[in-house]
Amino acid sequence: MPGTVKSLKVTYNDVSERNIFTNGDTVTGQVVLEVTKDCKAESLYVKFKGKAEVEWSERHGQTTVTYHSKDKYFSIKHYFFRDGNATDDDRSQLTNQHGETYSNLLAAGSHIFPFTFQFPLQEMPSSFEGSVGKIVYLLETRLSRSMRIRSKDTIKIPFVTQAVPTMLEEILRPQRESKDKKMRLFNSGTVAMDVNIEKSGFCQGEGINVLAYIQNNSTREIKPKYCIYRKHSFFASGKRNLDTKDLLKEVGEPIPPSASQTVKRVITVPHDLEPSILNCKILKAEYRLRVYLDVKFASDPEIKFPIIILPAAQASAVAASVPSTAAGFGFGSFGSPNPPARDTFNPPPPYEFYSMYPSLK
Repeated sequence: MPGTVKSLKVTYNDVSERNIFTNGDTVTGQVVLEVTKDCKAESLYVKFKGKAEVEWSERHGQTTVTYHSKDKYFSIKHYFFRDGNATDDDRSQLTNQHGETYSNLLAAGSHIFPFTFQFPLQEMPSSFEGSVGKIVYLLETRLSRSMRIRSKDTIKIPFVTQAVPTMLEEILRPQRESKDKKMRLFNSGTVAMDVNIEKSGFCQGEGINVLAYIQNNSTREIKPKYCIYRKHSFFASGKRNLDTKDLLKEVGEPIPPSASQTVKRVITVPHDLEPSILNCKILKAEYRLRVYLDVKFASDPEIKFPIIILPAAQASAVAASVPSTAAGFGFGSFGSPNPPARDTFNPPPPYEFYSMYPSLK
């Protein structure tokens, strides 16, 4: 025999074709409750909240240890109706379009309860789903009736943090690094590379201009290779859980022995790559561009550039700020008749310096 509550659903209205919200956006929606017969309920509410959470288990001998951590960003609850004796500290009591309070006496049929929330104007990371952690923004509704099991429903809301002008300096910062290696065993000589990328932040679908001067003074040909990989870190109880994965690989043309070449390559960031997460206390989603030389019978010399991935929707704001500086890059380390001293080269700042999401306060 079917119960009194046939269904309880919470939905929201899309704000754009991409169905993505950002800081300050208004979320409108409705709770739809359908009952099969007249009944009385104690309370019905809708909650809007954002949180990050990580959890994983590890075996230590015969013991299994679970690591768990949670970080809450906000929680707002609106009641449509509630028990008059309720001691809940929430202040928000919603009314209908006529300014009247909703009745907890429900007639058989369908009932629609509209609501409105707003994403806070505060620093919050984008939505994220990882192997042992997540960042979610969701709507939750719950119906309580005396002597009955509570009915509830939830729905996630996709959120991408808003880019602000103060982050443009870090996004547009160029990077340069050099590497050389002496060959041994089945190979002799040296190989060296001096690599530049025009900036540090790239939007989904954007091309990364990689300029490299490669010197092959070995006895075998070498191939420049490129890889974009992700690095997910989860933190709880002083421990870290690390998950890395190669996302894209490309191979350049071989460089013969005793030759030097200037190599240009455009590596396109995948359109579906999730934005970087650098402003969450308990998890990080980071990306690297690895440029390396494939040398037979030797370990491959490599250079890793930290890169920040931005949503495609923010491309216009970044592009309008400062023109590309790729044309101004030089290759003085190997190609210049008067190369600068190696100890005068200023390496890029550490990756932790790239604070992607400054405060929006």
